[in-house]
Amino acid sequence: MSEGARALRIQLLIGFMCVALLVYFVLLGRAALVFITSGRPAAIGLGAAILVLPIIGIWVMVATLKAGLAHQRLARMAREDGMDLDVSELPRMPSGRIQRDAADALFGTVRDELEADPENWRRWYRLARAYDYAGDRTRAREAMKKAVQLEAS
Repeated sequence: MSEGARALRIQLLIGFMCVALLVYFVLLGRAALVFITSGRPAAIGLGAAILVLPIIGIWVMVATLKAGLAHQRLARMAREDGMDLDVSELPRMPSGRIQRDAADALFGTVRDELEADPENWRRWYRLARAYDYAGDRTRAREAMKKAVQLEAS
Protein backbone atom coordinates (compact mmCIF):
# COMPACT_ATOMS: atom_id res chain seq x y z
CA MET A 1 0.00 0.00 0.00
CA SER A 2 1.38 3.40 -0.94
CA GLU A 3 2.06 6.01 1.71
CA GLY A 4 -0.60 8.30 0.23
CA ALA A 5 -3.27 5.58 0.36
CA ARG A 6 -2.25 4.72 3.91
CA ALA A 7 -2.49 8.37 4.95
CA LEU A 8 -5.93 8.66 3.34
CA ARG A 9 -7.15 5.55 5.19
CA ILE A 10 -5.91 6.97 8.48
CA GLN A 11 -7.58 10.33 7.79
CA LEU A 12 -10.85 8.61 6.94
CA LEU A 13 -10.65 6.53 10.12
CA ILE A 14 -9.99 9.66 12.20
CA GLY A 15 -12.92 11.39 10.52
CA PHE A 16 -15.20 8.44 11.19
CA MET A 17 -14.14 8.29 14.84
CA CYS A 18 -14.74 12.04 15.27
CA VAL A 19 -18.22 11.77 13.74
CA ALA A 20 -18.98 8.75 15.95
CA LEU A 21 -17.81 10.66 19.02
CA LEU A 22 -19.93 13.67 18.10
CA VAL A 23 -23.01 11.45 17.70
CA TYR A 24 -22.25 9.88 21.08
CA PHE A 25 -21.84 13.32 22.68
CA VAL A 26 -25.18 14.48 21.22
CA LEU A 27 -26.94 11.37 22.54
CA LEU A 28 -25.29 11.81 25.93
CA GLY A 29 -26.31 15.47 25.99
CA ARG A 30 -29.90 14.56 25.13
CA ALA A 31 -29.98 12.02 27.95
CA ALA A 32 -28.64 14.66 30.32
CA LEU A 33 -31.38 17.08 29.26
CA VAL A 34 -34.04 14.44 29.89
CA PHE A 35 -32.76 14.06 33.44
CA ILE A 36 -32.53 17.82 33.98
CA THR A 37 -36.06 18.51 32.69
CA SER A 38 -37.58 15.75 34.84
CA GLY A 39 -37.85 18.17 37.76
CA ARG A 40 -36.61 15.67 40.35
CA PRO A 41 -33.62 16.97 42.34
CA ALA A 42 -31.56 13.76 42.10
CA ALA A 43 -32.21 13.48 38.35
CA ILE A 44 -31.30 17.14 37.84
CA GLY A 45 -28.00 16.58 39.65
CA LEU A 46 -27.29 13.45 37.62
CA GLY A 47 -28.22 15.24 34.39
CA ALA A 48 -25.89 18.13 35.18
CA ALA A 49 -23.07 15.70 35.91
CA ILE A 50 -23.72 13.81 32.66
CA LEU A 51 -23.84 17.09 30.69
CA VAL A 52 -20.24 17.80 31.71
CA LEU A 53 -18.99 14.65 29.94
CA PRO A 54 -19.76 15.77 26.35
CA ILE A 55 -18.21 19.16 27.07
CA ILE A 56 -15.01 17.56 28.31
CA GLY A 57 -15.08 15.05 25.44
CA ILE A 58 -15.38 17.73 22.78
CA TRP A 59 -12.55 19.71 24.36
CA VAL A 60 -10.30 16.61 24.41
CA MET A 61 -11.20 15.73 20.81
CA VAL A 62 -10.47 19.25 19.53
CA ALA A 63 -7.20 19.50 21.49
CA THR A 64 -6.08 16.11 20.19
CA LEU A 65 -6.92 17.02 16.59
CA LYS A 66 -5.11 20.35 16.89
CA ALA A 67 -2.01 18.66 18.31
CA GLY A 68 -2.09 15.98 15.62
CA LEU A 69 -2.36 18.55 12.85
CA ALA A 70 0.51 20.55 14.36
CA HIS A 71 2.66 17.41 14.57
CA GLN A 72 1.86 16.52 10.96
CA ARG A 73 2.81 20.04 9.86
CA LEU A 74 6.16 19.77 11.66
CA ALA A 75 6.76 16.32 10.16
CA ARG A 76 6.12 17.67 6.65
CA MET A 77 8.37 20.69 7.20
CA ALA A 78 11.17 18.57 8.71
CA ARG A 79 10.92 16.14 5.80
CA GLU A 80 11.07 19.02 3.29
CA ASP A 81 14.15 20.40 5.10
CA GLY A 82 15.82 16.97 5.09
CA MET A 83 15.73 16.91 8.90
CA ASP A 84 13.54 13.83 9.40
CA LEU A 85 15.25 10.93 11.15
CA ASP A 86 16.30 8.15 8.78
CA VAL A 87 15.78 4.88 10.62
CA SER A 88 15.58 2.67 7.54
CA GLU A 89 19.03 1.15 8.16
CA LEU A 90 18.61 0.53 11.89
CA PRO A 91 18.35 -3.10 13.01
CA ARG A 92 14.86 -4.23 13.96
CA MET A 93 13.35 -6.89 16.15
CA PRO A 94 11.00 -9.49 14.62
CA SER A 95 8.08 -7.28 15.72
CA GLY A 96 9.37 -4.46 13.50
CA ARG A 97 10.43 -2.21 16.37
CA ILE A 98 13.93 -0.77 16.28
CA GLN A 99 16.34 -2.68 18.50
CA ARG A 100 16.82 -0.97 21.84
CA ASP A 101 20.59 -0.45 21.49
CA ALA A 102 20.17 1.15 18.07
CA ALA A 103 17.34 3.38 19.31
CA ASP A 104 19.44 4.44 22.30
CA ALA A 105 22.41 5.27 20.05
CA LEU A 106 20.13 7.29 17.76
CA PHE A 107 18.74 9.09 20.79
CA GLY A 108 22.26 9.97 22.00
CA THR A 109 23.15 11.47 18.63
CA VAL A 110 19.96 13.51 18.44
CA ARG A 111 20.31 14.70 22.04
CA ASP A 112 23.82 15.96 21.25
CA GLU A 113 22.45 17.85 18.23
CA LEU A 114 19.82 19.47 20.45
CA GLU A 115 22.38 20.53 23.06
CA ALA A 116 24.31 22.33 20.31
CA ASP A 117 21.17 24.13 19.02
CA PRO A 118 18.47 24.15 21.77
CA GLU A 119 16.25 26.88 20.24
CA ASN A 120 15.76 25.08 16.92
CA TRP A 121 12.32 23.44 16.66
CA ARG A 122 13.72 20.90 14.18
CA ARG A 123 16.10 19.60 16.84
CA TRP A 124 13.22 19.22 19.31
CA TYR A 125 11.17 17.47 16.63
CA ARG A 126 14.03 15.04 16.02
CA LEU A 127 14.37 14.48 19.77
CA ALA A 128 10.65 13.71 20.02
CA ARG A 129 10.97 11.16 17.23
CA ALA A 130 14.06 9.62 18.86
CA TYR A 131 12.22 9.34 22.20
CA ASP A 132 9.36 7.67 20.34
CA TYR A 133 11.69 5.17 18.67
CA ALA A 134 13.29 4.47 22.07
CA GLY A 135 9.81 3.76 23.49
CA ASP A 136 9.55 6.76 25.82
CA ARG A 137 6.16 8.16 24.77
CA THR A 138 5.83 10.61 27.67
CA ARG A 139 9.09 12.39 26.87
CA ALA A 140 8.31 12.19 23.16
CA ARG A 141 5.06 14.12 23.73
CA GLU A 142 6.83 16.75 25.84
CA ALA A 143 9.59 17.22 23.26
CA MET A 144 7.01 17.47 20.46
CA LYS A 145 5.08 20.05 22.46
CA LYS A 146 8.30 22.08 22.79
CA ALA A 147 8.94 21.75 19.05
CA VAL A 148 5.44 23.05 18.26
CA GLN A 149 5.92 25.99 20.65
CA LEU A 150 9.31 26.92 19.17
CA GLU A 151 8.05 26.66 15.59
CA ALA A 152 5.06 28.87 16.37
CA SER A 153 7.21 31.62 17.90
